[in-house]
Amino acid sequence: MPRRARRKLTPEFKARAVKLALEEGKPRAQVAKDLDLTRSALESWVMQAQVDAGQGTGGALTTSEKEELAQPRREVRLL
Repeated sequence: MPRRARRKLTPEFKARAVKLALEEGKPRAQVAKDLDLTRSALESWVMQAQVDAGQGTGGALTTSEKEELAQPRREVRLL
């Protein structure tokens, strides 16, 4: 089977997918299938959304904290 081209999904699409997974009451696997996503991708988005909302596991980084760490790494890579 040929490999599918990688898609660039918008933050809005990801937020909508997370909302469906958390509020619809359907299994996450079904939501992922309905949106043509892998279950693991949807699960990682849901976990990140929970961390960003302050409901994640201890020690997990929020999206803004990850961005803060990524910025100096980009700068070092350019040097």
